[in-house]
Amino acid sequence: MLRAAGVGAGDEVVVPAFGNVEVAEAVTLAGALPVFADIDPVTYCLDPDAVEAAITGRTAAVVAVHRFGRRADIGRLHALGQRHGMLVLEQGESEAPYDETAQRRQRAAYLDAKLKGVRTPDGGAGHTYQQYVVRVPGNGRPDRDAFARALRARGVECRVPVKTPVHRLPEFRRYVSLPETETAADETLALPVDATLTKREMHRVVSACNALGGLLQPAF
Repeated sequence: MLRAAGVGAGDEVVVPAFGNVEVAEAVTLAGALPVFADIDPVTYCLDPDAVEAAITGRTAAVVAVHRFGRRADIGRLHALGQRHGMLVLEQGESEAPYDETAQRRQRAAYLDAKLKGVRTPDGGAGHTYQQYVVRVPGNGRPDRDAFARALRARGVECRVPVKTPVHRLPEFRRYVSLPETETAADETLALPVDATLTKREMHRVVSACNALGGLLQPAF
């Protein structure tokens, strides 16, 4: 899509550093330079204000990546594109069937109501919960990684959605300030919310998280 739009050598393309190394690789393959902008801490998608701050005279495009079932603020990004004469592209997630999405939302609502000691996601309009991503603040004990290990030991499958932001990978290392991206990479944890989960399995998730969550201490 970038090549078809004429993006190439000498151009810059604004992309997120929170996951999706494939996006930065695609920009490089097109001959352009990926420029990383920070994310919105609620949606985990590109923050339009951060995108605008990253725009230069060489910016040819921005690639918005929809994350975890939340959509990027495409309206504001398109407005930026029109104002600065740049292309706005989207990378979406595969759409789940309606029944599956409805069941994911039911399980997410259950977790929202029951979980303690972790920060639950802000559902927002249209959230499809491709992943149910909580925050485990690192200012207490255990931190996110220790928390994840303890959950797995209790039989709860969980995963770290983004282990290393793209701007910290050797091939794309940039010395840029992306505080929301780095904090999200340190704190986020995806809990199971699949439509196949039984009530008993959901209860196990809640029990395990709440038992561990009580160990988290707020920062002073």
